[in-house]
Amino acid sequence: MSTLKLFPIILILFASIFPIFTFATLASSSEDMTVSAINRAEEVIALAYQSVLEAEKAGADVSGLVTRLNAVVELLAEAHISYRLEDFDDAVRSANLCYEKGEKVRFDADRMRDLAVEDGRQRFWWTIVESIVGVGVVICGGFLSWHLFKRRYFHGMRPE
Repeated sequence: MSTLKLFPIILILFASIFPIFTFATLASSSEDMTVSAINRAEEVIALAYQSVLEAEKAGADVSGLVTRLNAVVELLAEAHISYRLEDFDDAVRSANLCYEKGEKVRFDADRMRDLAVEDGRQRFWWTIVESIVGVGVVICGGFLSWHLFKRRYFHGMRPE
C-alpha cells in the first residue's frame, strides 16, 4: 500500500489515540497540581506549628491556636484522603483551605508571640521600678523610725 492510502487510516488511528494521551496528560497535570497544593499546605502547617510553639514559649495562651491548628490538620487529612481516592478537585480544595487557615493561625501565633514578649518586657520594667520604690520606702522608713526612736530615747534620758 502506498503512503497516501495509509494516511486516512493513520489519521483515524491517531485521532482515536490522541484523547487517551490528552486525558493522561490532563490527569497527570491535575495530580501534580494536587500534590503541589498538599505539599504547600503541609509546609504552612509546619510553620504554623513552629509559630505556636514560639508563642507558647513567650508566655502566650495558645489554647485557642492549638484548637484551630487541629482543625487545619483535619483539613490536610481530608486532602490526603481525597487524593488517595483520586478526587483531585476536592483534594485541591481541602489543601487550599488548609493553607489559608494555616496562614491565619501562623499570623495570629506570631502576633500573640510579639504581644507576649512585649508584655514580658513591661512586667520586667515594672518589677524593677517597684523594687526601687520599695527599697526607697524601706530605707526612708528606716531613717524616719530611727530618727523618731532616737528622739524619744534621748528625750527620756535628758536631765530635768
